[in-house]
Amino acid sequence: EVEGVNNRLQLSRLERVYQTEQADKLLLAGVMLRDPERFDLRGVLSHGRDVEIDTNVIIEGDVTLGHRVKIGSGCVLKNCVIGDDCEISPYSVVEDSRLAAACTIGPFARLRPGAELAEGAHVGNFVEMKKARLGKGSKAGHLSYLGDAEIGDNVNIGAGTITCNYDGANKHKTIIGNDVFVGSDTQLVAPVTVANGVTIGAGTTVTRNVAENELVVSRVKQTHIQGWQRPVKKK
Repeated sequence: EVEGVNNRLQLSRLERVYQTEQADKLLLAGVMLRDPERFDLRGVLSHGRDVEIDTNVIIEGDVTLGHRVKIGSGCVLKNCVIGDDCEISPYSVVEDSRLAAACTIGPFARLRPGAELAEGAHVGNFVEMKKARLGKGSKAGHLSYLGDAEIGDNVNIGAGTITCNYDGANKHKTIIGNDVFVGSDTQLVAPVTVANGVTIGAGTTVTRNVAENELVVSRVKQTHIQGWQRPVKKK
């Protein structure tokens, strides 16, 4: 059967034929596609054994998946390498990034170009990384931006942590050592270096380098006003 491409309808039909052929090849090679009709391969996929891909996943460019990798529904993978035993939870985007073995991503995570995760690292929901490395066993669980950063091993990045990498003209780097605990709602104003073993209290803005094993806290003193009356709306 031969069909020309003279309009968008014919183009879409031929695209479906092509996608079906790609899905069939992957299934025969041992990849588990939960629904082959809801899978798009727009590049080249190299894969290991026992890979599982859920529905509505889009793969673009050159993508490599290791053994036993699981990709959740709605993910977009572009020009990335994902190591053995990694799990990408639904609706995550991984672009021009590298993941070592046993990493977990998402749901709703975004790894932009230059993101790199060492073995066992975790990036949770609504976390964005760009030109940043997250060390072995380190985790950023919720609602964080990590850009132009080098983060060591066994680091905890609390919810709402931001690396303030852009001063309006240039990008600057944040360096965090090993075994650092970063409390929630922390701002790291780059360029800045945080040494090994540091603890940063929640709500802290870090503007100067921090030496090993220090505790850093910067907060406005809490004030209590007795008998406070809220403003009343004018009728």
